[in-house]
Amino acid sequence: MKKLFAATSVLTLTASTAFAAGEDQSKSDVLTTYANIAEAKYDDSLIAAKSLQTAVNALIANPSDATLSAARAAWIAARVPYQQTEVYRFGNAIVDDWEGKVNAWPLDEGLIDYVDASYGGPSDENEFAALNVIANPSFDLSGEAIDASEITPALLSDTLHEADGIEANVATGYHAIEFLLWGQDLNGHGSGAGNRPFTDYVQGDACTGGNCDRRAQYLSAATDLLVSDLAWMADQWKEGGEARAALAADETAGVAAILTGMGSLSYGEQAGERMRLGLMLNDPEEEHDCFSDNTHNSHYYDGLGIQNVYLGNYTRIDGTPVSGASLSDLVSSSNPELDAEMKIKLANTMQALGRLKSTAEAGFAYDQMLERGNEGGEQLIMGGVNGLVDQTKTIERIVTALELDQIEFEGSDSLDNPNAVFQ
Repeated sequence: MKKLFAATSVLTLTASTAFAAGEDQSKSDVLTTYANIAEAKYDDSLIAAKSLQTAVNALIANPSDATLSAARAAWIAARVPYQQTEVYRFGNAIVDDWEGKVNAWPLDEGLIDYVDASYGGPSDENEFAALNVIANPSFDLSGEAIDASEITPALLSDTLHEADGIEANVATGYHAIEFLLWGQDLNGHGSGAGNRPFTDYVQGDACTGGNCDRRAQYLSAATDLLVSDLAWMADQWKEGGEARAALAADETAGVAAILTGMGSLSYGEQAGERMRLGLMLNDPEEEHDCFSDNTHNSHYYDGLGIQNVYLGNYTRIDGTPVSGASLSDLVSSSNPELDAEMKIKLANTMQALGRLKSTAEAGFAYDQMLERGNEGGEQLIMGGVNGLVDQTKTIERIVTALELDQIEFEGSDSLDNPNAVFQ
């Protein structure tokens, strides 16, 4: 059995070659399905991001309550296919090396735009936490004068993103766009998401928040960059793409990559860093989509991504099914009881995440669930956490049954060493 390591541990993959020769073809088929689903998911993410881009352009051209609402709806829709790709992290280095460009969080939003006075200013941890590049066409970064008179994709990706090597300086991706569409959620544990007015994009005297022209530049540049980043990743999973080729280079390591992604997302990333940690801290800022109050959907579709990879089926946003030989088939061929156990555990997790999702959609928002002493909220969140942790135990058993070794799953202090969270 593998060991669960802390979140900062280095991921290693060394797969056993104990598969019998007769299983080679089935492994190949499983990897082909896995790559086909990745290609479909990233392509769907690109399609949805282009729809977001269209909505953003409409908002910038004609700011109104209607165009802002449409852009927000397009952002939420774009999260559905993308979150289902996160199971491809951890086991595929090409995805891990790229993912921070598009889905890094949490972020010090004061780097980007104006914030409430309660936010504070620069800190010892981050000198640029309140830089507000939208209001500052020039600034110094690590002793270098930066010309930000025009906000471009290159400025965001090459200069601002993770400025000074600080991960909280998130300048690109879904969450930077989310902040620009919703603004800060200042409701704490109360109801309501961010409430940025459409007038933050109105040019001229009716502009609120100042620098509406530059805010529009930033939103446009960030959205264009998201589209180009997703287009690049979609290409990597096509026939002849780097990600597909790397997966096929060693079939046993490829199977290990699938399980690594499933186990690491289930345990350390989702159950730990995204769910249990926020509940321990009772902090609404620890929710994944904290500006839009869309966290319940992000958790649900992360879980669904794990399930559809194991089962080898995915339904595209246009309704087209993508399916084929699956990890479930591979496990079932030698241990049908273990496969049945995994399917039950996945279904239990999705039921728990589904309850969380439907309750949030009925008006009990995720940040309200995080409030200290809210027993109903704690039960809903812990239902998801417990399901994810429980299914990880079965993933461990599958690793052993397939005679794969030295697979390390991402961990989290919130699960592995809770006392460390408060130190």
